[in-house]
Amino acid sequence: MKVSLVSLAALLGVAAGFSAAPSSIGNTRSVATTSLTSVQLSSTQVDAAPFAKPPRVVREQLPTVYVYDHCPFCVRVRLAMGVKNVKHLIHFLANDDIASPTALVGKKIAPIFELPEDNFVMGESLDIIAKIDTDPRFGPTNQILPASGRKDIKAWQKSVQTLLRTLQRPRYVATGLLPEFQQIDGRHAFIKNHQLPPYEKPEWKGDGTQENPGMDMDVKLKLYAEAMAADPTPLVEDLNARLVELDDMLYSEHYCSEGGFSLDDVDLWARLRSITIVSGVHWPTKLRSYMDNLSALGDVPLYDEMAL
Repeated sequence: MKVSLVSLAALLGVAAGFSAAPSSIGNTRSVATTSLTSVQLSSTQVDAAPFAKPPRVVREQLPTVYVYDHCPFCVRVRLAMGVKNVKHLIHFLANDDIASPTALVGKKIAPIFELPEDNFVMGESLDIIAKIDTDPRFGPTNQILPASGRKDIKAWQKSVQTLLRTLQRPRYVATGLLPEFQQIDGRHAFIKNHQLPPYEKPEWKGDGTQENPGMDMDVKLKLYAEAMAADPTPLVEDLNARLVELDDMLYSEHYCSEGGFSLDDVDLWARLRSITIVSGVHWPTKLRSYMDNLSALGDVPLYDEMAL
């Protein structure tokens, strides 16, 4: 069921109401639960076997992960735990909640992993993944291969950073559906701390001094509202072309690098998931299958049905 667009004015606390500008690009997502088709622009498919998911692991005291839904570092952990088939509790932190993560690890960060049976708490996504993949209590060990150090994918990620920030950040708060942004305080906390291009973080946030106090909050709200009101067509067309480039780099529809499921996938898929919040994206066939396959394997849903 499609979700109706919530007024960004109500979400952000801006007086003037508006909605996202219509795009001339058709929404051609291809997901397992829809009949929409993806773009037939894909490199040669490799006949690679999918990851063999191990038996379900259910501890008497379930581990808990504290996360933000939109955060790719948090998604890394959720994907890894899903792939390893470890049942766990998910605690979605409000974006303005400083007290909860500080009580756990001494500062506001996510993800956080809590293992009650050991009275153990830790942060940092890759450290958490290393913990669960080397502890036999969570099933077969060393199932997730190390990162391969692929420079081509890292270069691609860097090349689309500004583009994705422009498209994704306003949509995170505009949907009205992500758990960390259910209240205006969480939405404002995100906008306060996350700049939109072309602004850089020092200009947006300031440095706490009288000389550089940062941008006024009303200005930030206005810039987010304008970003959602703008026609996204040129940016989405650019993104579509970039996704064709990435499709050529993908080894198979099951994992991005030759050899099997690895930390390459944990990082890449976690970042690509956020693109599904953008309406009108044309996914090349292999890349779309990759997104759907790992979503199912890791039990982490995509944003297709709430895309703006």
